[in-house]
Amino acid sequence: MIAVLLSACSPSGETDPVHLLSGEIIEVDADAGKLLVEHGDIPGLLEAGATAFRVSRGDLANAKAGQRVRARVVESGGEKRLEQIWPDDRLSRGIIDQTTLALRQDTMTRGSRAFREVGEEAPAFALFNQDGEVVRINRYRGKALVVNFIYTRCPVPHMCPAATMRMAQLQEEARDAGIEDFELISITLDPDFDTPGVLREYADRYDIDTENFSFLTGPQNAINDLMAQMGIIIEGDVSNHTLGTALIDPAGTIRHRVFGSNWMVSDFLERLKALQEEPT
Repeated sequence: MIAVLLSACSPSGETDPVHLLSGEIIEVDADAGKLLVEHGDIPGLLEAGATAFRVSRGDLANAKAGQRVRARVVESGGEKRLEQIWPDDRLSRGIIDQTTLALRQDTMTRGSRAFREVGEEAPAFALFNQDGEVVRINRYRGKALVVNFIYTRCPVPHMCPAATMRMAQLQEEARDAGIEDFELISITLDPDFDTPGVLREYADRYDIDTENFSFLTGPQNAINDLMAQMGIIIEGDVSNHTLGTALIDPAGTIRHRVFGSNWMVSDFLERLKALQEEPT
């Protein structure tokens, strides 16, 4: 178990300590909203041992006894809490790291042709979903997939919030139309903030049915390469970004793409219907 002490600037400009923790969840206390975590020594804050930390609703819902996590420890009002909680088991880390490296190499190999046109195969990835589970692109093989990019702190109503509402509407209308074997995913543009627990709360806030609509996050390098290959651009701060929505067929080929947040639900609905009617 490890712990690292860093520093960060507070809104006032002062430097506050940032304590990073790696440990194992011993107990989930849903009633108290706390996790009991066994951890190593955190210099200047905690000795090695088990500590009860308050966590957010999303992180609490994702937590399981015996799970290894890494997080940031924050002191507030005399209470210690965990923020930015990530799964940290060896298997998940290995899958994510290996796939992220392969994606990085693929982007570099493609060079100026990193952007994938309609008709090309969608890029491979492995990311965490809103439940903290590792999700790989091959999970969607055999299903139509609609994918876009958002971030949970987006303050512009006609950007990410509008895109999320359109995805939710598409999910509902596709089901009503009897379309089967389709999935929707929204990949965060802001993985430093949008951990699995944050994405879970975001889905809850929009009353999203996550049975076939997932929100994904992971290493910044993986997100950067996916944006490059799918044509999403950030200029400076994450708030200054483009949007794009793509339809990927059951074989993994990009069949349709629209940039911006004002895409038509009816357009993607008709294309999903057409894909379902194609011979397998």
